[in-house]
Amino acid sequence: MKMIRKIKYLLPIAFILVASCSKQLDINVDPNNPQNLSESKLLPRIERYLGYSLSIGGQTVDGDQQVGGLSEILSVYTHQLTTREDPDQYGATGGSYYLQGSWNGLYKDVLMNLKIIIDKGTEAGNLKYVGIAKILKAFTYSQLVDVFGDVPFSEASQLEDQVYNAKFDKGSEIYPQLFTLIDEGISDLSNTEALNLSEPDADDVIYKGNVDNWIKAANTLKLKLYTQIRLVQDVSSDVNKLLTEGNLISSASESFVIPFGPNASTDDRNSGYGDYFASQRGHYISPWFYEILKGYNPNINTGIEDPRLPYYIYNQRGADQATESNAQTEYREGGFITIYFGSVGQYRDQTQQNNMSLLGIYPVGGKYDDGKGGNASANSGTGAAPYRLITYADRLYLEAELMNTGVISGDARAKFEEAVDESFKQVDYIITGFVKPTQTVPELYSNPATADYIDAILAKYDAGNTAKKLEYIMTQKWLSSYGGSVDQYTDYRRTGYPIFFDPRDPSMAPGGRVQPPVDGDPFNPNKPSVPVQLNRNYPQSLPWYQTELETNASAPSQKTDPSTYKVFWRP
Repeated sequence: MKMIRKIKYLLPIAFILVASCSKQLDINVDPNNPQNLSESKLLPRIERYLGYSLSIGGQTVDGDQQVGGLSEILSVYTHQLTTREDPDQYGATGGSYYLQGSWNGLYKDVLMNLKIIIDKGTEAGNLKYVGIAKILKAFTYSQLVDVFGDVPFSEASQLEDQVYNAKFDKGSEIYPQLFTLIDEGISDLSNTEALNLSEPDADDVIYKGNVDNWIKAANTLKLKLYTQIRLVQDVSSDVNKLLTEGNLISSASESFVIPFGPNASTDDRNSGYGDYFASQRGHYISPWFYEILKGYNPNINTGIEDPRLPYYIYNQRGADQATESNAQTEYREGGFITIYFGSVGQYRDQTQQNNMSLLGIYPVGGKYDDGKGGNASANSGTGAAPYRLITYADRLYLEAELMNTGVISGDARAKFEEAVDESFKQVDYIITGFVKPTQTVPELYSNPATADYIDAILAKYDAGNTAKKLEYIMTQKWLSSYGGSVDQYTDYRRTGYPIFFDPRDPSMAPGGRVQPPVDGDPFNPNKPSVPVQLNRNYPQSLPWYQTELETNASAPSQKTDPSTYKVFWRP
């Protein structure tokens, strides 16, 4: 699924070195890698690369630097997408293409440059840049620990001190330092005595230099991290303090997201949009995800169709065109066409380039599904959907979970309703505020079907016990997160929800048909259509980047079985 595409840097990183004929060039200085970029030049590059390194798909920059996204792997592990490549059957290794790209992107393009901003900005008194950099550093390391466990931290990015073999620090020792980093970042942003001769503005692609929003994002990041460690540490007082102070993300417009833009001279579209113009499309929608949206799953949301479907998934074949498409496909219902996770069926590798269903307008800025179908192309959408780091809806789901599990007091049901409500409003906000489509897209939240859906979900929630209610909270958060799967991978390992497809349990197999439907052949969601299998247990962390282990003398041996390597917050 190497959907990597070439883009140009958003900002110049290569400069022409001008020298008089009487002055020789220093052969030890690479003119194409300047060592003295300003904070304003580094920050937008860092923010974009953070998005690239976490999202679905990836980028090739200037033809040689590959930046892959962790969600390329984890969207399969969280059963939002399926694929034919190594994430299938949980098979990603330390040499996997996208794991390599994301590890390099986070360490080289994000963390190394954040250190430069922190060092330069502290010396110059530009503490607003420093504060932003510390918050981004804390966020980035939290993602690395959550996914890999132990990672280089205390000795990372220390090349000027001749530290070339950074040790792998324990995740349990890194996390407390992240809270310190966040607090330092807030303090730097709030420092009214700092010189700040240079201040972030448009170069800050996330918040345009808005200090108040950065502080809210920082506090909401703390709320997320406290929630993630609640099983191994009593965080009640810390969480209550945050909520009492109230300086958290409180609207969609304050959400912590990395914007992407439409195609232009510098192509910075959402990486997941690459399927719209790829010569080999590879991001298939998980049948498990689809059937929960359709209300077919017998365990959760049964009988309740989700109005977000046409915003989430674009079918290249309209419902009336289903019989016109290639019949040799694993899963079909109407215009929806995909493949199975863990398939060993005869049509697993059948090409579906112009038949398969694609990520829609909400997650990647693709096309809204109006039911008419049509082959996707580079001009089908704008690709300008942001990568969502922490949204207002996420904050509400975190609070609902904390209330449900007794970490804090409060009305978990009311908070859950707020969160689901906001999830639908968020779709409209992303589409109108970022994607800006050329096609007419109806508002989702005002659709009467949305109110009916939320009422039906709440009725199911009310009928459940405490554990079932947590399942509803986490399942709705999973549905809302579509398009970015790093935190959902964490949520599943931490809570056990949502329940994912297990090929070893035939009763869980989605339905679908190999051939188009015929009269009198009702869709049966409990009838497996193709053989599937699973040869591995669920991975509790990702393997480390293999090249790092081979070139770093301080690195540990590769994980022999990722299914037994738990991150510290998972007892």
